[in-house]
Amino acid sequence: MALIGAEAVLTDQPLLFPSLGPTAFLLFTRPTHATASPRNTLLGHLIGVLAGVLGLVAFGQWHSGPSITHMTFAGAGASTLALALTCGAMTLFGLPHPPAGATTLIISLGVLHTPPQLVLIMCSVLVLTVFGGVINRLTGTRYPLWRAQDG
Repeated sequence: MALIGAEAVLTDQPLLFPSLGPTAFLLFTRPTHATASPRNTLLGHLIGVLAGVLGLVAFGQWHSGPSITHMTFAGAGASTLALALTCGAMTLFGLPHPPAGATTLIISLGVLHTPPQLVLIMCSVLVLTVFGGVINRLTGTRYPLWRAQDG
């Protein structure tokens, strides 16, 4: 997190956002669990990003400002649809990663939603996942390279 935070300060880009906290928690406290695997982490957040965008577009909120302090029915609809799509897609594809629900809300509420910001979200998730894997392996934890072993 410190590396991502430092990079955010140096580049003045939104690289540090709330759903990285629970992702880091899973990577370091449940590293062998499927929800913390690189596969679920990366693809779960990607599903969250795409669902957030779909929610914004479906409710005509793509060009609106953030809807955190002044919620509208369209903003609530965008977030509801996006979260339902995220939960449904992660379940359908067997990619549970609960922090991706927060990523969906960050996007569907319009906090981060421009194409460059969406790329930065995924870059931050990738950096955290890679460093989580490196740190887990250096400490002797059998962190999967892609997918957690069943059982």
